[in-house]
Amino acid sequence: MNDRQSARAALLREPNFRWTMGGAIITSLGDQFTLIALPWLVLVSTGDPLKMGLVIAMMSIPRAIFILLGGALVDRYSPRSVLMITRFVNAALLALLATMVFANRISLPMVCTLGVLIGFASAFSIPAGTSMLPTVVTPAQLPMANAIMMGVRQLTMLAGPLLAGLLFALFGDGSANTRAPGAVGGIGAAFALDALSFLVATWTLSKVRALHVAPAASPEPVLRAVGAGIAMVWNDTALRTCMLYWGLCAFVVGGTMQVALPVLAGSVLHGASALGLIMGVHGAGSLAGMALSGMLGKFRVRNFGTTVLLADVLVGLLLIPLGLVAATWQAAALMLVIGVLGGYMQVAVFSWLQQRVPRAMLGRAMSIFMFIFMGVAPLSAALTGWLLQHMSLAQLFGGAGLFLMGTALLAWLLTPMSTVSDKPSPPAQA
Repeated sequence: MNDRQSARAALLREPNFRWTMGGAIITSLGDQFTLIALPWLVLVSTGDPLKMGLVIAMMSIPRAIFILLGGALVDRYSPRSVLMITRFVNAALLALLATMVFANRISLPMVCTLGVLIGFASAFSIPAGTSMLPTVVTPAQLPMANAIMMGVRQLTMLAGPLLAGLLFALFGDGSANTRAPGAVGGIGAAFALDALSFLVATWTLSKVRALHVAPAASPEPVLRAVGAGIAMVWNDTALRTCMLYWGLCAFVVGGTMQVALPVLAGSVLHGASALGLIMGVHGAGSLAGMALSGMLGKFRVRNFGTTVLLADVLVGLLLIPLGLVAATWQAAALMLVIGVLGGYMQVAVFSWLQQRVPRAMLGRAMSIFMFIFMGVAPLSAALTGWLLQHMSLAQLFGGAGLFLMGTALLAWLLTPMSTVSDKPSPPAQA
């Protein structure tokens, strides 16, 4: 057994890590049920795709608005405490949704209200969940622990939709008549199982004992704590540079993946089946990249910043031919490699952030990181939709690829990005 295998075996023997991973797997699998069941419930109840989109947007808005506040509370009260509360809240909200469906008392205003509350709870659970791992493993174990956790989550993202589809097929999805008794039993079962997953995950979390507890944050006003987190990120040159760079890249690539890929599947390939295959292959590639990160450990080309820039150049090169494909297998092959690069870098980025940021500020730093992507996503999708009215798919994918490559090159030449290392933040900045 080599050193990597010995380290992995030692990590998997740690009770704290096993309980943390078990809870994360259970809730992640349950989340896949709700992510499919909730928009489908709105669609079959109203027959209006616009209302379905509005419900999804209403869930994402409170998450984006309050996630910075969630990060400040995580730093004040500990990730474990905040995560425990949010899991109880989610279980209660999903149980209400399940009861409504089983009782055949489906009300769109009530569904919207519960959806907003679920989004609100996630504004606190996301920074708590992403800040939890550094408190239960040693700094040296973080990259491998992240690789394992992200890998199993990716598996749940592949398995969850299949299990949800099985529930709908066995117990009804309401596609024929939502008012008939038992017609939406599969949707109700999906919500009930997700509620149960949060209760079980709450129990597993109660078994976790933090090894590394950050010093308690001073009881300053919450908004001031949020401002302190933003100031900490801004005053750390490496953090500021990376956050701004990632935000710019997400603005370009996010809309391309969310909007342009479905248009490519619908107009050039074979519709929804092609899109499902492409995204499935991309997910499998992400899983492979995460597994590769676990095997290679902290592999770097010169340093962390250079590795990020090189990966983005490669992704840019792969985006350019996506607009020229004529067959599903060609798009799937390109998305497979993009997925591998993305999965590998996802582990590297999360591990870098968790090691770079002082633990007393980690919740706020992770919430800022997630806020960047959540805030950019709708803007990027809207811009991409507008651009597709004025240019072809080949021009859009080609432009996105060239922009990503150009951004990486300019970051190399004009910013400190290429010098960013894996070292923790200096004491003065911490």
